[in-house]
Amino acid sequence: MTTKKAVNLEKSLADLETLIEELESGDLPLEKAMKKFEEGIKLTRGCQTALKEAEQKVEILLKSAGGEALEAFDIDDD
Repeated sequence: MTTKKAVNLEKSLADLETLIEELESGDLPLEKAMKKFEEGIKLTRGCQTALKEAEQKVEILLKSAGGEALEAFDIDDD
């Protein structure tokens, strides 16, 4: 097991949403906006790691159950 604290994905996403709203408001001084941005980057990286770990667990479960391999999921950038 890892020693890092598990990421609560739902809470992190909610926190990111709040940060985005604060940054988009344009009411923050530059220094505070930069700190919020940095915090958002950290939250995003934590979410990406949690999602990757979940994907790996699903893949392992599928393989151990004799299921099909996961297909690549492409996100449309519309």
